Amino acid sequence: MSFNSLQTLVEMANARKLAISGLMLEVEIEQTGRCAEEIMARMASQFDVMEEAVRKGVQAPVHSRTGLTGGDAFRVHQYLERGSSFLSPQVLRSMAYALSVSEVNASMGRIVATPTAGSAGILPGVLVSVLDTGKYDRAVLVKSLLTAAALGLVIANAASISGAAGGCQAEIGSATAMAAGALVEIGGGTPEQVAHAVGLALKNSLGLVCDPVAGLVELPCIVRNGLHAVTAMAAADMALAGVKSIIPPDEVIQAMYTIGNELPLSLRETGIGGLAGTPTGKRLKEMIFGGETDEVHERV
Repeated sequence: MSFNSLQTLVEMANARKLAISGLMLEVEIEQTGRCAEEIMARMASQFDVMEEAVRKGVQAPVHSRTGLTGGDAFRVHQYLERGSSFLSPQVLRSMAYALSVSEVNASMGRIVATPTAGSAGILPGVLVSVLDTGKYDRAVLVKSLLTAAALGLVIANAASISGAAGGCQAEIGSATAMAAGALVEIGGGTPEQVAHAVGLALKNSLGLVCDPVAGLVELPCIVRNGLHAVTAMAAADMALAGVKSIIPPDEVIQAMYTIGNELPLSLRETGIGGLAGTPTGKRLKEMIFGGETDEVHERV
């Protein structure tokens, strides 16, 4: 079974009187022949990998192989502990966690692509920050991965989750939408509210270009993961409060697809336009690929 629209997903969940995670679990059982216990054990294993990456970068600075980025998750977490932030501690923690996963990815560490490596920080960041509140069992968080997977599947089938195809909106936007929807279900929202969270989150990323400096998944990818973890939590709260996406969520996904097709190649993961095309972006590329890798971090 392949989900092609959020409306279909919601209708199927309601018809079976299931949450979206429950529907996704049934589909997995039907398609793989595995039992529920085995599928959930696999998801729990994935969550363990996510948590490992989340903790690593806040316990000690993690730097990329190029020296271009790193240590920001640790900085934000240290700042959080000083207790003077504008954001609430949980929200700022989700940002630090998302940064950590992305830094682990840039250091060639182990992560789970959710849905891609370039946007791998958002979903783990928000879920582990929720786990740390102590309000929800670990099993609830693990099950929400199925919700996120179903939402990502819809976006992938109806549009794209590739920065090369649709710009950063397709990667960071999709990850933000997946995380927002998962949070809504964790918070007790209906399948309809989950869909609206997707619409709300995704429309805040429309038009976001993919412009990695030197073609590397570091700058601005890591920072965007951190900031969009905050967006995911905000979109989830909006949906749980009853705010709806006036433009139907499926139409938001279609708008993302159309915008992605209209983006020039220079803004689709080619490392040519946008921030990659700035004087500093070009200088950093020359430093990295010109054999000065060891000096990059000190000179950035």
